[in-house]
Amino acid sequence: MAELAALEDPKTRAVNEKHGDDHGVNLGKLRALAKRLKTQQELATGLWATDDTAARLLALLICRPKAFSRDELDAMVRAARTPKVHDWLVNYVVKKNPHAEELRLAWSADADPVVASAGWALTTERVAKKPAGLDLAGLLDVIEAEMKDAPDRLQWAMNHCLAQIGIEHPAHRARAIAIGERLGVLKDYPTSPGCTSPFAPVWITEMVRRRQDEPTA
Repeated sequence: MAELAALEDPKTRAVNEKHGDDHGVNLGKLRALAKRLKTQQELATGLWATDDTAARLLALLICRPKAFSRDELDAMVRAARTPKVHDWLVNYVVKKNPHAEELRLAWSADADPVVASAGWALTTERVAKKPAGLDLAGLLDVIEAEMKDAPDRLQWAMNHCLAQIGIEHPAHRARAIAIGERLGVLKDYPTSPGCTSPFAPVWITEMVRRRQDEPTA
C-alpha cells in the first residue's frame, strides 16, 4: 500500500476522476509492479479487501482468476465501485473463471444496471468467440426494446453487444445496423481522430471494411 501511495500522481488522478475512477496511479507503472509481484492469490485477496481502487486494480492483475468461487465473484462485481475496476474484473478475471457462463446468465437479468452490464459484457465475449447456443435474434430484440432508455453503463455494454453481433454475424448485420440507426445511441459521441466511433452502424461498417481489406494468407 505504501508503494502504491508513492506512485500516486495528482494529474493522473484528475484525469481518471473525469471517468469516474478515484485513483492517481499510472496504469503502466501499476502493471510493472504486478509483473514484479507475479501471481499471489493471498496478497490479491488482501488488496481487494482494502476497498482502495489502485489496490483493487493491482489485485486483479496478480490474482488467480480460476481460484474464485461463483459467490465471491458475484460479491466482487457488486462491490466494484469504479468503471476501471469493474472492467478489469470482468475482462481479466470473470471471463477466465469456470463460473463465467452461469454468472453471465444471472447478471444479465439483474436489477442493478451495473451488474447487468457485466452480464452483457460476458454475452459480447460469447458473441465473438463462442456464439453456438446463443439466440442472436433474441438478443437483438432485447437491445431494440431496452437500449435507448438504459442507464449509461448498461447502455454502453448493450451497444457493444449490438456492434459485435453486426461485425461477427453477417446474417444479422443489416438488422443490427438498422437498430443502431433507429435508436441513435452514441451517434454524437465525441471520437478522437483515428478512432472508430462507438455508434454501432459506423463501428460495424468500419470493422467489416477493415477485415475485407486484410490480405488473405
